[in-house]
Amino acid sequence: MSRLNILTKGFIKENPVLIFLLGMCPALAVSTQVSNALGMGAATTFVLLGSNTVIALLRNVIPNKVRIPCYIVLIAGFVTLVQMFTEAYVYTLYQALGIFLPLIVVNCIVLSRAEIFAQKNTVFNSILDAISTGGGFTIALLAIASIREILGSGTWFGLEIPVLAAENIPIFVMAPGGFAAFGIIVAIINKVSKGKALKKKEFGCEGCPSAQTCVKGGVE
Repeated sequence: MSRLNILTKGFIKENPVLIFLLGMCPALAVSTQVSNALGMGAATTFVLLGSNTVIALLRNVIPNKVRIPCYIVLIAGFVTLVQMFTEAYVYTLYQALGIFLPLIVVNCIVLSRAEIFAQKNTVFNSILDAISTGGGFTIALLAIASIREILGSGTWFGLEIPVLAAENIPIFVMAPGGFAAFGIIVAIINKVSKGKALKKKEFGCEGCPSAQTCVKGGVE
């Protein structure tokens, strides 16, 4: 895979939220406003950049048997940095994101990139992968949040939209509205791509955390 492909694949073609349906919990929980979605996207991208870089640097040093715990510790360290920075300098965002900020530690998007990509590739390629994945995650959150904030609150980035400010649909800022907005976007992608974007891909054993314990026809 070329570096250009690595840098661009996560935005649309392999978008972690809209194509692979990963990170759904924070994507739906914090997307009531565009500003919150942008903050969560930026925080997750920073963690991806930090964890991918360090794991790529240490990929030949971390023992294979304890690699997953090591990844989690590294990810938790970067999440702590983000949490402390946000609490100190962007307290309003810190309050808005709430528990979902520290929960980036267990976001399957971050751990999957560490396991599938960073541990097998160079530092530079891992940085490109982090930008691609983080950017795709942010784009998905912004798309969902835009629909929910415009229809649910009649605003966008806090700015009132004529007519919609008075004639909004409050359900879009509630949990059902999050699923509705997500469904609309996925349906549009599916229609535009004629079903190809969401078609299941063939997966092999490479990159699976349980590959070493598997045998043909079952698990040891």
